[in-house]
Order: sequence, then C-alpha cells, then structure tokens
Amino acid sequence: MGNGLTWLPAVAAGILLAGCSSTQKDGVNVVDRNHPGSTSAPQRQPVTSGQYRVQRGDTLYSIAFRFGWDWKALAARNGIPAPYVIRPGQIIRFDGQPGQARPTAVATAPVVTNPRTGSSTSTRPPVQAQQPAIRPQTPAPQPVVTAPVTPSNTSTTRSAAGWVWPANGALIGRFSSNGSLNKGIDIAGELGQPVLAASDGSVVYAGSGLRGYGELVIIKHSDTYVSAYGHNRRLLVREGQQVKVGQTIAEMGSTGTDRVKLHFEIRRQGKPVDPLQYLPRR
Repeated sequence: MGNGLTWLPAVAAGILLAGCSSTQKDGVNVVDRNHPGSTSAPQRQPVTSGQYRVQRGDTLYSIAFRFGWDWKALAARNGIPAPYVIRPGQIIRFDGQPGQARPTAVATAPVVTNPRTGSSTSTRPPVQAQQPAIRPQTPAPQPVVTAPVTPSNTSTTRSAAGWVWPANGALIGRFSSNGSLNKGIDIAGELGQPVLAASDGSVVYAGSGLRGYGELVIIKHSDTYVSAYGHNRRLLVREGQQVKVGQTIAEMGSTGTDRVKLHFEIRRQGKPVDPLQYLPRR
C-alpha cells in the first residue's frame, strides 16, 4: 500500500472535497495533496469507502474537512480518543457511513479434541490479573498563548447567533449547495487586509496542505460548527491557539487562487452551510 488514498475504481472520480471555485470560476477545485497532478469531480457526499494514510502536517480536523466528514464521526469511526492526536503513517478509514462505529472483533481460543478420551479442551491461557492498557505517551500540553485582538476597520457587529463578518469587502462569490459550485462565500479585499475570526473558538488547522485553499485556517467553535478561512497571504495564529470573535487571524492574500480574496466557509457537523444565514446583515 502506498502513501495517500486507495479507492475502488468505480468511485475514484467522485470522492474528493469540492474546492473554492466561485460563481465567477476564479477558484481551484480541491484535490488530494498527495496526487498534485490529479483532477477529480467535486464531492457531493462524504467519502464512505477507501482509506487515507496520514501525512506530516495533517490533523484529524483537516482530514475530516477535506473528505466531508464531521470530525467527531471520523474519530469514532477510527477509534481515536480525545485529544484526537494522529500521527504520520496512521491509516484513517472511511468505509461505512459517518458516525457508524467500527465493529470490535472478539478473539476466541481454539478448541482441541483429545484423540484418546474424545473430550474437548480449550487452549485458552490461564486467566491473569488484567494489566492496564499501555498507551503511547503524548507530549504534555503546552500553555496556550492567546494573541491580543488587533484593532482594525473591519466591522465586528454580531449576528443573533454571535457571528461577525470575517473581512470587509465586496461579496464576489456566493454559497451553492450544488457540489460543483461554491461551498462558502468569497470576499474581495486588499492584499494584507485583516482576516478576523468569525466567532470564538480554537484553531485546529493552520497551513497549506489542502489544495485549492492556499494558506488556510480552520477554527473549531463547538462540537457542531467549524469555520474555514482560505487564500491568506500570512497566517497569524497557530494550531491549538484560542481566539476571540473579531481577532485578526491572518492577512488576506491570493494563495491557491488568481486574485486577492478571502474564501470563507461554515460547516455544521461536517456539512457546508450558507454563511450568509449566520452572518449579520450588511
């Protein structure tokens, strides 16, 4: 088995996450970063077959985001406990439906028949005192340093649900539930313009590993919602950092696309939803 994904031929063309294409066709479809020369049809449903080998820089949240899964469901499917640490080389499986737990195999001892007496005996070893499970040691949690909120001219008026606009600028791309179109909104702006956290949360991904999103930040707001901020010029936060609504998290840019803009998504239990239903009216 090589690095990356192994898929059944019948589904190979339709399993990857829809990227940041807009109604003006100025985006790039997301494809697996381990196959930079490949193209694929936009994903309409979460991947439910095959597997993925974790690469350096991946997080459970970025893998779930890429393949259309809710991070909690993907963790449950693969038996990954809190704090949801994954390591390079680890296999993440997508077989089954999101949220469906993998069956646990129960080992049974073979039974051997004594040829002299005809009686059956079990080769099960004597029962011993149960030993505590040995888990790999994980690094002690580092203290989280929260960067101060950076003043800017960007409006921080909150919606009834507590969200703010992540940037000032004209709306140039709208959400579409059609898998071939935009999974978020696109906001035009100036190079280096502040990009703000749309709500309180924790940074669960900061990097450029998801093709088509450029320099990307993903913020987990709750067990239900995450938000994503793509095409940044520079990221100002790190994974594990707590951020406050209205805090500057990045500088707007054009990485992964052909013009300066912010691509913004909100996902509810892994599924993209229209950000305009959550943001305050302008």
